[in-house]
Amino acid sequence: MLIAFLAVVVIIIVLPNTEKTNNLILRVCTLWARTWYAFIGIRHENIFEYPHDASQQYVFVANHSSYMDIPPIVLAITQPVRVLGKYEMIRYPIFGTIYKRAVVCVDRSSPERRAKSAKALQESVQKGLSIFLFPEGTFNESDQPLRAFYDGAFRIAIESQTPIKPLLLIDAEKRLHYSSLVAFTPGKNRVIFLETIPVAGLTMNDVPMLKALVYEKMEAGLRKYGVKK
Repeated sequence: MLIAFLAVVVIIIVLPNTEKTNNLILRVCTLWARTWYAFIGIRHENIFEYPHDASQQYVFVANHSSYMDIPPIVLAITQPVRVLGKYEMIRYPIFGTIYKRAVVCVDRSSPERRAKSAKALQESVQKGLSIFLFPEGTFNESDQPLRAFYDGAFRIAIESQTPIKPLLLIDAEKRLHYSSLVAFTPGKNRVIFLETIPVAGLTMNDVPMLKALVYEKMEAGLRKYGVKK
């Protein structure tokens, strides 16, 4: 992580703050994730339940249960993507500096900052980039597969007419429980790609329906893979 941090610092100093620069930072993060996995004995694996077009633009959504949810995102998603992440994560030394340049941070305690984050994601979609959100908003610490979803991801998808691609992170909590930042357990950290959900022709009146549909498919997938039955 220190090497990745130094690389990002060099990129920030030398290159302007552009989409190409941010894409380069994401590539550095991908290299960090692969190297870090090798040292701690974690193996990334993508499982495609349906064909996935990596050249397509998507609004990616996934379940959220661990700090270990972050590395598989940059390993699984190969197209340029902007991730909505927790503002609190920038407080961590070294990681926080990399994090705030690689993601769009959201501070849910401030309506103004929430609106600014949503606008930044919408601008990314308009530039042809994919975006990634955790629709639960925070860790799921319940005994159920999912928490209730926020509307944001589904509103952006409909406004931009960008299809939704649900992902399942089925091993992250086993590899690193949400109660700890250091208790790693070696093993697989799989990402399940579910069926693309089109939004063509939908309007804002359809947000509740779309949100319920995505929730239903993700919940069924998590139960299928034995996540919090």
